[in-house]
Amino acid sequence: MSISKKDLVKRVAQRVDSKPQIVEEIIDATLEEIYQSLKQSKSVNLRNFGTFYVKQHRYSVAFKFNPSQKLRKMFGWSSTYKGDV
Repeated sequence: MSISKKDLVKRVAQRVDSKPQIVEEIIDATLEEIYQSLKQSKSVNLRNFGTFYVKQHRYSVAFKFNPSQKLRKMFGWSSTYKGDV
């Protein structure tokens, strides 16, 4: 099962008590900044979520994601995270 962008916007809007249109603009802007950073070969670290980065290979580029310790703990992977999940 997955959630759509529309569902994500609705959930976040409810959580922060804001209008969905404003939340959608913020999500769109956030994603665009992530895209631009990756395009420039800069990694993007989202604390308690993980790091997105691109890895240059000889003839290609690979998109990578390194999950945070909190995310690792949620799925039972080896983790040093001490907080609640």
